[in-house]
Amino acid sequence: MVKSDLVESLAGRADITLARAEEIVDIFFTSIIDALCRDERVEIRGFGALSVREYRSYEGRNPKTGAKIKVPPKKLPSWKTGMELRQRVDSYIEEEAPF
Repeated sequence: MVKSDLVESLAGRADITLARAEEIVDIFFTSIIDALCRDERVEIRGFGALSVREYRSYEGRNPKTGAKIKVPPKKLPSWKTGMELRQRVDSYIEEEAPF
């Protein structure tokens, strides 16, 4: 599923225009991104949680030349799947799928 599929699904299920659905999806994702940029944790019960992990700098190697390089510290988003989603995906049976 891509963003446009999500927008179409929301518009159809909520009986709203595509423009309004796209605005809602944009607000949703922007809110999550803004929270992560503030180092806040985003948790959606039953679905999962996003947080920011900090990584220290380290000495690595350039794979092409083998030269040592210093990799700067960085922050990356991290995802942890919620238990309910994990169980639903694990118990999903293809024959019962609605499509």
